Amino acid sequence: MKKLATLTFCLFVLFTKAQEPTQWRGNGSTGIYPAEKLMAQWPAAGPDIIWSVGDLGEGFSSPVFANGKIYITGMVGGQGVLFVIDKNGTPAKKYEYGKEWDTSYPGTRSTVTVAGSLAYLYSGHGKLACFDLDSEKMKWTVDLIADLSGTNITWGVTESVVVDGDRVYCSPGGKTNNVVALDRFSGKTIWACAGLGEQSAYNTPLLIELPTRKILVTMMASHILGIDASNGKLLWNYEQTNRWSVHANTPVYSDGAVFCFSGYGQGGVKLKLSSDGSSVSKEWFSTDYDSRMGGVVLINGYLYGSGDNNREWMCIDWKTGETKYKSSEVGKGAVIASGNKLIGYSEKGELFLAEANPTEFKLISKVKVELGTAQHWVHPVINDGILYLRHGNTLIAYKISN
Repeated sequence: MKKLATLTFCLFVLFTKAQEPTQWRGNGSTGIYPAEKLMAQWPAAGPDIIWSVGDLGEGFSSPVFANGKIYITGMVGGQGVLFVIDKNGTPAKKYEYGKEWDTSYPGTRSTVTVAGSLAYLYSGHGKLACFDLDSEKMKWTVDLIADLSGTNITWGVTESVVVDGDRVYCSPGGKTNNVVALDRFSGKTIWACAGLGEQSAYNTPLLIELPTRKILVTMMASHILGIDASNGKLLWNYEQTNRWSVHANTPVYSDGAVFCFSGYGQGGVKLKLSSDGSSVSKEWFSTDYDSRMGGVVLINGYLYGSGDNNREWMCIDWKTGETKYKSSEVGKGAVIASGNKLIGYSEKGELFLAEANPTEFKLISKVKVELGTAQHWVHPVINDGILYLRHGNTLIAYKISN
C-alpha cells in the first residue's frame, strides 16, 4: 500500500510538472534562468554557434521550451505560424493560427505560452487561440477585440498571456472587459474586471502569490492595476504615465513589493503591498530606470538593466532606489541573468556577458550578432545551458556552458 501511495505521488508530481506553463522570460517572467556551469567568459570571437534555423518569418517573440521541443512563432505571408523545432535545431512541424500584425514593425509579438499539450497564441490583432499539440487541432479561439469589446493599440498586442491552474489571464483593454480570466480549456470568461477602462499597454502581467490570495499586477495606458486573481476585483491602482502609453515591461516582485517601470523618460516606482495585497504605498520612484521594453533582473538586492532616454546600463538598489552606477559601454537593450552573470542583447546587435556587480559595470565578453534580420529587440532565453537568441527570421543557439 505504501509503495502504491509513493507511486501515485510520483506520478502526480510528474503530471503537475508537465502542466507547468513555460512562458515569456522564464519562470515567473523574471528573466532569471538556472546557472548550469556557465562559462566564466566567452571565446574572443564569441560563444560557438551550435546551430541556427532561418526561415522563421518576421517576428519579435522569444522561444519557449516544453515537451522536449522548442516553440516559437513567426509571420509568413501575413499569417502567424507556430514553429516546432527539435533541440538539435531540426524543424519538426509548423501550424498556422491566423492573421498576424503586418503594418508597423511587422511580425509576431507575443511569446507563446505552453502548458502541457496546450499552446496559447495571442496575435497582434488581439485574437487568442488555444492549440492542442497532441491532436494538432485548434481547441478554441477568442477574439478579444470583437468578442469581448476590447481595443487594439498603435503597435499591436504584444502581451504574452499568463496561465495558472485552469485559467489564462489577458488584457483586452475594453471599458468593461478590461482585464479578464478565461477558462484555459474552453476559452469561456470566468471573470472580467473593468479596471479603469483604459487601453492595454503592451506588457505581460505578473501573478503574485501572497499567503491569503493571488494578485494579478498589470499596467494599462495610465495606471498600474492590482487585481484579485480569484474573482477579478480591482484592489488598487497607481498612476503611471508616459508619452505614448507604452508600458511593455513585466513588473518585478520581491519581499512584499513590486517594481513597475516604463520608458520614454518615465522611470519606475517601487510599491509596497499591504499584507493581504489590498493596497499599496510608494517606497521610492526613480526616473533613471526608464527601460522601454528591455526588462530588468533582480539579483541579491539589486536591479540591473538599461534605460531608454537614459541609454546607459545601470544598477539600482532595490531597498532604496539609489542608482549605484551608469555605463554606456554597450548600447541599451534586453537583459536576462543566470547565477551572478548578466546576459544582454543591445539594440545595436551586441550580445554580451557581464558581471552582476553593484559597484561597477563589468563587461566580460561581447560579440556582434550577424545572423538574422530586422531590429535587435528580442529577449534571449537560456535552456539546459544553451543560449537561444532570435533575430528576425533566425533562431540561433549558442554554447555558453562548459
